[in-house]
Amino acid sequence: MLDTSSHDQILSWREHGTNMRARWLTADGHRPPCRVIVVGDDLSADKACRMAAEGTGLLWRGDYHNARHLLAAMRRRIDRSSRRRELAPAEEFRRQRQDRARQSRLLGAVLVQLGPGFVLDLRRAPSIDRACQEVYGDLASEAVVSLQELAGVLGAHEWRRTGIEIPALGARIHPHYGVFAPTRTDYLDLVAEAPLPPARTAFDIGTGTGVLAAILLSRGIPRVIATDIEDRAVACARDNLDRLGYAERATVIRHDLFPAGRADLVVCNPPWVPGTPTSALDAGVFDRGNAMLAGFLRQLPDHLTSHGEGWLLLSDLPEQLGLRDPDLLRRSATAAGLVIRGRRAATSATRTTTRRPDPLAAIRSRETISLWTFGCPSQGRT
Repeated sequence: MLDTSSHDQILSWREHGTNMRARWLTADGHRPPCRVIVVGDDLSADKACRMAAEGTGLLWRGDYHNARHLLAAMRRRIDRSSRRRELAPAEEFRRQRQDRARQSRLLGAVLVQLGPGFVLDLRRAPSIDRACQEVYGDLASEAVVSLQELAGVLGAHEWRRTGIEIPALGARIHPHYGVFAPTRTDYLDLVAEAPLPPARTAFDIGTGTGVLAAILLSRGIPRVIATDIEDRAVACARDNLDRLGYAERATVIRHDLFPAGRADLVVCNPPWVPGTPTSALDAGVFDRGNAMLAGFLRQLPDHLTSHGEGWLLLSDLPEQLGLRDPDLLRRSATAAGLVIRGRRAATSATRTTTRRPDPLAAIRSRETISLWTFGCPSQGRT
């Protein structure tokens, strides 16, 4: 059961005739289970799915690798139980999101207990302290965390340690946990290859890992101010820009959309798909009510210099799926007093990695990524 009387959420359960308590640990705001029971290596995936569907948390006391195998077996069963009735593209997309949310909720029911200093006392368990400290800070008491979230923390630690090679940059970007990783090359290449306007200052709106700011700096723009509303992204972008040697030419601030002032070039890579984000990573993909897209276009004229350009990176997948009005971009630009100066497009570099056939695969294969260039009507054509 959950004790909400203190600032930290506390889980309680009974084990070997003793009442036990531990802090609920989550970096993603996941809700704790209402009830917790202790389980071990003899738990079947079918039974685990049934109990998880009832809202029961399964506190694992068996072998660590067996717990990972249990998650994989549960995932296969959840996949098989998903409905396959043919739907229109927009409805199919929403169904896939619902299926993923259900899968995440059920898999999140498998829990492990951590001791002070992030000690995971399970057979064959890896060392997790460094990865956990990067995400959670220090841990001085007993805590319980979803094994699925812990696996994400460990995976993110490896990406943060090794980095992702960015050909357009000729260097590596090191994503932090909860910050959308630049694993695609299509939109990065567009920014790396588009003709630059005369620019002394650029803004990178919604910087994430800082990869676009780094590309602009590598192309010779003297100064870049990057913004993001998420603290994790701000820390990640600062880390990457410092690592690349751009600390003196780059400023990263926590801000919603635009910083104060004007720039010769304003670049924005907003979430591409209209929808409600359900996690920090989702916020890099889904834009609730097209709010960031609309806000960027509406405010852009107030932050461009007299000869400045605005660059907007966007996918046409939402239009192809029927999730966004094809005329929304042009209408919003016109309403803001902007003129579309140009568009550069690239075929999507996305690769299908699903474990089962995707009814939307044909549509996804036709996705195009565009870099839209905007100016104000009083400007000459660039």
